[in-house]
Amino acid sequence: MNILVTGGAGYIGSHACKALAIAGFTPIVFDNLSDGHEWAVRWGPLEVGHITDSVRLGEVMRRYKPEAVLHFAGLIAVGDSVRNPEQYYRTNVVGSLCLLEAMHTERITTIIFSSSAAVYGNAEGDTIPETHPLNPINPYGMTKYITERMIADSAAAHGIIFACLRYFNAAGADPDGTIGEAHHPETHAIPLILGAALGRQPAFHVFGKDYQTPDGTAIRDYIHVNDVAQAHLIALRHLMAGGTNLTFNVGSGTGYSVQEIITAVERISGKKVPVINEPRRTGDPARLVADIKRAHEQLSWRTKCSLDDIIKTSLAWHQKPSARITNDKKQL
Repeated sequence: MNILVTGGAGYIGSHACKALAIAGFTPIVFDNLSDGHEWAVRWGPLEVGHITDSVRLGEVMRRYKPEAVLHFAGLIAVGDSVRNPEQYYRTNVVGSLCLLEAMHTERITTIIFSSSAAVYGNAEGDTIPETHPLNPINPYGMTKYITERMIADSAAAHGIIFACLRYFNAAGADPDGTIGEAHHPETHAIPLILGAALGRQPAFHVFGKDYQTPDGTAIRDYIHVNDVAQAHLIALRHLMAGGTNLTFNVGSGTGYSVQEIITAVERISGKKVPVINEPRRTGDPARLVADIKRAHEQLSWRTKCSLDDIIKTSLAWHQKPSARITNDKKQL
């Protein structure tokens, strides 16, 4: 059974492709390779194209006749979205619209969307349930919010069935070492902390040590990328079995401070993490932790990996010789 995976050459998309293949599906990767990597496409064919190219999307859909779409394609850097909002609206919103139009034309009715906790904006309370007000505070979060609305409207108009998965902080790498995190530039905390520990950058910058948290640093919810991939697989099976439309958080339900992550990296790697303390960044909340009861109750979904698992698999990936030359995608 073919499943179209937009952005399947990227970090989370490639891990989802492996999960699909193990479960007996064939992932058809649709990616323009601007941020994804050809070496990460290992479990099905690669079709190169941009998510805004309606003609190319239609060609691929007609060729493979996928039963469903997993939609990961898009731009993901919050800071970059503030500097280049037009690019984010074109790729993330217009691209998602092109995808929905192609699905309608080709009569594909099932989609699982890679959304984000950025749709919530500033958190109210210790954990964030799906009923939390939606008030994105940056263009990236707004593009995810708009796409969720477009999908819901398409469902109402055309009978599309969907699941929107609101990620918190995906991290880690596949334990077998074949795929892992390779962003350019890297903006995520754990690989940046590991880079400082391994001497590949001068230091890790901590933005804010005066938050109202136990150690003064901001608290975030980290989840292993393989747990994220399994959430997509479970949601897909739920929809294909006739289940109702879903929107749910994908996180661990546990918060860790920046200092706790640094301490864990030092303990696991046996290396000191050099740190430079910086002022808070505007708009960074003190605490962002998922309430994951809905996924537990409606899908029986549970995370399997701990913070130590995240750091150990990420460390192993970043210590691979090939991980040091990811700027040249052809060499991997």
